[in-house]
Amino acid sequence: MGGVEDDEPPSKRVKVSSGQSGGVSNGISLGEQGSCSVSDPMARLLASQGDDEVVGSKGVVKKVELVRIIAEALYSLGYSKTGAHLQEESGIPLHSTGVDLFMQHILDGKWDESVTTLREIGLMDESITKQASFEILEQKFFEFLDGEKFMDALKTLRTEIAPLCTNDDKVRELSSFIVSSSHNLLDGASGQQSRLKSRRKLLEELQKLLPPTVLIPEKRLVHLVEQALDLQRDACRFHNSSVVEMSLLSDHQCGREKIPCKTLQILQEHSDEVWFLQFSHNGKFLASSSSDCLAIIWEVKMDGQVSLKHKLSGHQKPVSYISWSPDDNQLLTCGVEEAVRRWDISSGECLHVYEKSGLGLISCGWSLDGMSIFSGVTDKSVIVWDLEGKEVECLKGQKTIRIADLGISSDGKELITVCKENTILLFGLETESEKFIREDQTIISFALSEDRKFLLVSLSNEELHLWNIDGCARLVAKYKGHKRSRYVVRSCFGGLDQSFIASGSEDSQVYIWHKLSGELVLTLTGHSGAVNCVSWNPTNPHMLASASDDHTIRIWGLNQVNMNYNGSHSNGIHYCNGQS
Repeated sequence: MGGVEDDEPPSKRVKVSSGQSGGVSNGISLGEQGSCSVSDPMARLLASQGDDEVVGSKGVVKKVELVRIIAEALYSLGYSKTGAHLQEESGIPLHSTGVDLFMQHILDGKWDESVTTLREIGLMDESITKQASFEILEQKFFEFLDGEKFMDALKTLRTEIAPLCTNDDKVRELSSFIVSSSHNLLDGASGQQSRLKSRRKLLEELQKLLPPTVLIPEKRLVHLVEQALDLQRDACRFHNSSVVEMSLLSDHQCGREKIPCKTLQILQEHSDEVWFLQFSHNGKFLASSSSDCLAIIWEVKMDGQVSLKHKLSGHQKPVSYISWSPDDNQLLTCGVEEAVRRWDISSGECLHVYEKSGLGLISCGWSLDGMSIFSGVTDKSVIVWDLEGKEVECLKGQKTIRIADLGISSDGKELITVCKENTILLFGLETESEKFIREDQTIISFALSEDRKFLLVSLSNEELHLWNIDGCARLVAKYKGHKRSRYVVRSCFGGLDQSFIASGSEDSQVYIWHKLSGELVLTLTGHSGAVNCVSWNPTNPHMLASASDDHTIRIWGLNQVNMNYNGSHSNGIHYCNGQS
């Protein structure tokens, strides 16, 4: 592992619903609700009911709001009598009398009264009042059409809808419906049942439009509880299983046994330092490359064991990079400043060799459709090939340097490379636009998230930087702890929903951070040489692979061996091979 000076490339590898008319869609029975004066705004009602009173130790939960959303939850669950009793006992109505009347007018099809009552509710935002009025009158218009009252529909459009001046395009669209009387927009039905169903849908839309202080959003309490559970799960440093049940009765917390931390296998087919490895997208295969000039395809069996499938020979120089095709049926391998080879996974046959006369290739990658191949060249350009080796395009200029990493954006329109020692280029393949991510330190490597919206950049100062590249690129997190001074050390995303960051390290360990908090949660020991690369199985959050200078690949799994339904050991292997 002889070293080099920090300002030189590393010697061993390139650093480079429906219901009755007396209720609304969530099951609220209007006749059972409490009421107040129709002329008072809702804010005035709540103030009269002690709107400032709070409950809970934090002093942030308003009693009135809590009681109202509990009442709404009771009605939505079908407990109408209990909901009515809560309103009566607390003296806090779910809605004002004006709102109750407004909802009943909607269900009864009393459109003029609905618009009048809407204004009497006292909304502060006139634009909301106009938009809600537009939707009500639009429903009135459609019901006239449904009843073949075309002149009444035309009058509504001209004298009521158009003067609102809220949506001229929609007004023109409505005009066309009068001409084409065959349009039936009320769920393909007719008569009273059709109108009732459509009115309930209108009420649901108005519920989303009106302020929550006026009309409680449907199932608001359930939504808040789901939010709380999501926050607890995201904050859990070790959450790494989709089968974990979360209870409302206690706070959620997983143990570190959910993270792959035990060596399950040691793969020893390489005869020299293992520089790179990567699982296929479907998790059924693992590919590795080494300074022994070989690439190896490993198969992940149904029982979780990893076995040799093919040894890929043909490169004359160490193999520094690997890229799986989008369908996982083919593999690209790149030798150090040599050639790119395309392999068939099933047979292990080399399908094509991509070379550039007088120049070496340093990176490789696929287009999203799998019909084109990208390769960085030692003259700093990037070549686009078709599968048969025809050079489709050459992107000249400083598009890349001696770093093997290369990626494609989520929309397939941007090529991602390292164009300078501290700069990442996002190059528009159609527009030829250039966007840059500049770091203060030398870039060692980068990895793309599964959704291609995040970029994980490894830097020479022993930091990993997480960038959101969906839109305007922005730095969102930093991770520290691993060791790197001379060589290319690679990192990856992984775990359930890619909630973790893993990295190799020159101190022979694997480092794992919780992505959201940035906390270092585990270090894995076992290798006797620098860990050059790590890869997390994308379909099995309990399987991690690491490649080392000790000539081995380690497969990491759960420390606690679980029992599955038939009594055999699973150790998380029920996720393996892309199957349950």
